[in-house]
Amino acid sequence: MENSYKYFKRDISWLSFNYRVLLEAEDETLPVYERIKFLSIYSSNLEEFYEIRVAEHRGVIMKKQYADESYAEAEQTLEEITQEVNRQQREYYRIFTEQVLPALNKENIFLYQNCVPQSFHEEFVHNFFNEEVFPFLSPVMIQAGEIRTFIRDRRLYLVIRMIKRSKRLNDPDYVPEYYYALMKIPYAKVPRFIELPEHEGKHYVMFIDDIIRANLQSVFPGYIIDSCYSIKISRDADIYIEDEKAGNILEKIRKKVKKRKIGALSRFMYDRAMPSEFLSFICDAFGIVPDDLVVGGRYLNLQDLNKLPNPRGKELESKPLLPMRIPYLDEIGSVIKAIKKQDVLLHFPYQSFDYLIRLLMEAAFDPKVDEIKITQYRVAENSAVINTLISAAQNGKKVTVFVELKARFDEENNMLTAEKMTQAGIRIIYSIPGLKVHAKIAIIIRKDTREGLQRKHLAYLSTGNFNEKTAKIYSDIALLTAQTELVNDINKVFAILEGRICEATFSHLLVARFNMVPTLTEMIRREIQHVNEGRKGKIILKMNGLHDKNMINELYNASEQGVEIELIVRGICCLVPDQPYSRNIRITRIVDMFLEHSRIWYFYNDGTEDLYMTSADWMQRNLNRRIETAFPILDPIHKEEIIDILRIQLKDNVKACRIDQHLNNIYKRDDNPVKTRAQVCIYNYLRDRYALDKQR
Repeated sequence: MENSYKYFKRDISWLSFNYRVLLEAEDETLPVYERIKFLSIYSSNLEEFYEIRVAEHRGVIMKKQYADESYAEAEQTLEEITQEVNRQQREYYRIFTEQVLPALNKENIFLYQNCVPQSFHEEFVHNFFNEEVFPFLSPVMIQAGEIRTFIRDRRLYLVIRMIKRSKRLNDPDYVPEYYYALMKIPYAKVPRFIELPEHEGKHYVMFIDDIIRANLQSVFPGYIIDSCYSIKISRDADIYIEDEKAGNILEKIRKKVKKRKIGALSRFMYDRAMPSEFLSFICDAFGIVPDDLVVGGRYLNLQDLNKLPNPRGKELESKPLLPMRIPYLDEIGSVIKAIKKQDVLLHFPYQSFDYLIRLLMEAAFDPKVDEIKITQYRVAENSAVINTLISAAQNGKKVTVFVELKARFDEENNMLTAEKMTQAGIRIIYSIPGLKVHAKIAIIIRKDTREGLQRKHLAYLSTGNFNEKTAKIYSDIALLTAQTELVNDINKVFAILEGRICEATFSHLLVARFNMVPTLTEMIRREIQHVNEGRKGKIILKMNGLHDKNMINELYNASEQGVEIELIVRGICCLVPDQPYSRNIRITRIVDMFLEHSRIWYFYNDGTEDLYMTSADWMQRNLNRRIETAFPILDPIHKEEIIDILRIQLKDNVKACRIDQHLNNIYKRDDNPVKTRAQVCIYNYLRDRYALDKQR
């Protein structure tokens, strides 16, 4: 008999998360430029959402074969998305205009909100336009029914309505004809925001959009400008490869990436002030249908707000938490020697990513190191990690890098770095057909001694990418270990990636598509058994996304049986709380200065407390269509440390929200005078912990 469990829709749940990001811009306790940063992040997130998720639903309607939903389901979901996004857009512009702009004004920073500069700026704006902007403008007349001008995605355009100059304009019986033009705002040549001369101690900034608007008459001298509005579009940016097993996957992805810019339309965004007849003309001219329409404001592409000039400097920004040093690693000098003595935990960005770079650099020059193997999913441009691997290859080490070409929006960077590594003599293994490799693992293989005794190999396992740039803003945890059984398990994972074996049994690692789901299911049901025997059952799961219905059903069942379940889920969460079958489940969402990215699985296990760190979310794709790894934390001190961090996050009463049955973000603010802002408290906890270790 089919259960009556309910599930949130994946994309509506994600929109709830992005709305939580937007709420940070409303937080008056934050410096104003921190609030502006979250406006930018919200817009950037939404852009990618339309390029991928909305495009996928539209693909169903266009009868593509890759989707997992019906035509009717896709139509309904798109309708719900549009309704919710339009609601959020209204909130966005309310926060921007009624809260953030006044906060800037209090700091004597004024962002022009109309196209007419004040008299003391007129000359500057006019000269700047003529000298810096006009040479890069290429307006095109729009004529419905004629050949359509191609509109690039992620670019900002102005659509202009004009009337031809005529002596008959003063004739009351004369009905003028409207003419329309399309003009792309210069993208690379001119900044989005222009600082104007300071006046009477006040700082002024102007959108490049408005500088162009203020000078439109000089662009169209034979016309009278009637009106002008912003538009932008989003296109399908996902890459679909019908048959990954046939032919060269590298070449297929390279071709697909080139075609990304001409993908199918997924959103047409326009200024809500545009008159309906103007909008109808534009839609007819460019083949825009009503389902494509998303209402915006006067200013679009507001992810550009991260480039808003700050004439006042650091005082209007959040004070960064400087990455801490780890006394044990610094005192011993060699990271390799330190790992051989004991396991090491690294907490990014609370601690420096430099320790991983140092480890790889040591391995590159250590004569006792024979080989390095590593996975690459997302690396930084001009990556220090890649540079150390190249150094290792140039020093005669065998270096093998598994490069996941299908890491969305990182395909080009991954191809470029792969070519660079190949030229340095590094062995590159590309994507596995039908799968993504999302595991974050590396192994350093050391030569055997003359006596025949094997030296200790070293391993690195992480919840996050080998990326020194994102490690400054993503919270992740990594384990450095020389434990033989863990190292052997990682060797087996690489043997699978290299195609040397197809099946494997793992001692400690949980590996998706092998033993991960069965073991997780077993651990959940073990908690149920303990409750049924009159003992305590508790589960804490921290992850970025929870979508897999089979795993959600396991949690629902555990809740019904009396297991206490705490979920810390940053993004998508399809589990519905506050239902009879989820009465023992609480969902916490934390959005703060760092992106919560680490995944942690805790099972009480009658006091034994099993703890895993992982790269895997409980999404259908992660558990079934990816190679993911989860690794146990076996050291009692490290286990205590991570459990303490989980407890701190569950106590957060500043930045944490609980998710209710309607997907509302309800702040977990209480009357407790002690305010717990988890990310700051975790930083202080680690600082105090390592200070105590140093004293010992």
